[in-house]
Amino acid sequence: MGMVDPIADMLTRIRNAIMARHESLDVPYSHMKFAISKILKEEGYIRNYKIFVDEARKKFIKVYVSYDENNESVITGLKRLSKPGRRMYVKVDDIAKLKHRLSVVVLSTSKGLMTDRNAKKNKTGGEPLLIVW
Repeated sequence: MGMVDPIADMLTRIRNAIMARHESLDVPYSHMKFAISKILKEEGYIRNYKIFVDEARKKFIKVYVSYDENNESVITGLKRLSKPGRRMYVKVDDIAKLKHRLSVVVLSTSKGLMTDRNAKKNKTGGEPLLIVW
């Protein structure tokens, strides 16, 4: 049986790697997870990401976790917002209600995956996938 929520699996892998103080982690490849990795790197939450192919010709993304000078993770929290069992959609005016502190909300819009700041700039709402702080 396949995985029900691959994005939640990716977030859990990142959380587990941070708790175990790993430098990197492997995530099975998908276009959505690749786009999320790209946004996390642009926002400074991860150091880098690379695509690899293993012996069985399966693609995976190697995500390099970012730590500060005190060996603390840059990511203090990750939360999945819209889930397969309970989808949620927001208008551009309601995006600010999802945020707290210095967080970034990743949205899936009709113009692709983007952060809450870019969604406000483009005046487009969508499905909030996750929040990172």
